[in-house]
Amino acid sequence: MVALGAALDGRVDLAGFETFAALDDWAHWLRTLPAWVGAFDLPFGLPRELVMQLGWPLAWEPLIAHYAGLGRDEIRRTFATFCAARPSGGKFAHRQTDGPAGSSPSMKWVNPPVAFMLHAGVPRLLAAGAALPGLHPPLRVAGASRIALEAYPGLLARELIGRRSYKSDAVSNQTLERRQARADLLAALERGSGRLGLRLALDPGARDALLADAKGDRLDAVLCLLQAAWAEARRDSRPGPGYGLPEAIDPIEGWIVTA
Repeated sequence: MVALGAALDGRVDLAGFETFAALDDWAHWLRTLPAWVGAFDLPFGLPRELVMQLGWPLAWEPLIAHYAGLGRDEIRRTFATFCAARPSGGKFAHRQTDGPAGSSPSMKWVNPPVAFMLHAGVPRLLAAGAALPGLHPPLRVAGASRIALEAYPGLLARELIGRRSYKSDAVSNQTLERRQARADLLAALERGSGRLGLRLALDPGARDALLADAKGDRLDAVLCLLQAAWAEARRDSRPGPGYGLPEAIDPIEGWIVTA
């Protein structure tokens, strides 16, 4: 699910959504667009601690090529073995961005399986000709027309409604309380609340669709859209790779935009 929109003077207009039956359809669509700035809800890198212990490449592009060549079963076994050797309470290795973002470790293969999201998504972004600021090219992305940024919808949602749950894949958990949380989150986005300083503009039909989507896919896409708009407004921010990203990004871990 991808939310489409444009930003001007602190307002982000929601233009609509694109949905895809398969990842390859999504990847093909990305390649057909001549220029875009997108924020994607999947990790772009692995924890340095993990990579060093496994003896994997310590440069991002060779690391991603190596990782993409592994099967999911091999990834699961490798990461499970890594975790089994570590003490309780510290099973997973974390990236530097996980602390300020409150995100799951990118090596996690269940609940949510972000390790597999990285495995499936990042090679397709590269195949679409995207530049990933801070990672690919490693320092500057001047002149690039397709910009991919790592996003995390939960980061913005927590800022606006705390830790209230607003979505669930399980029908039994799609409660009135979660619908009210979606309503409150949408209201905050439309007011322009929060530190991003952006106000979401959408028509009543889109608002109704966002409220009705109990799985939260559309709302998560909108949260990514807001993060992309914030970053695009800081395209030339310096020092650092631009797009509001900090200067000292670990060049194999990456960073979640707005964290």
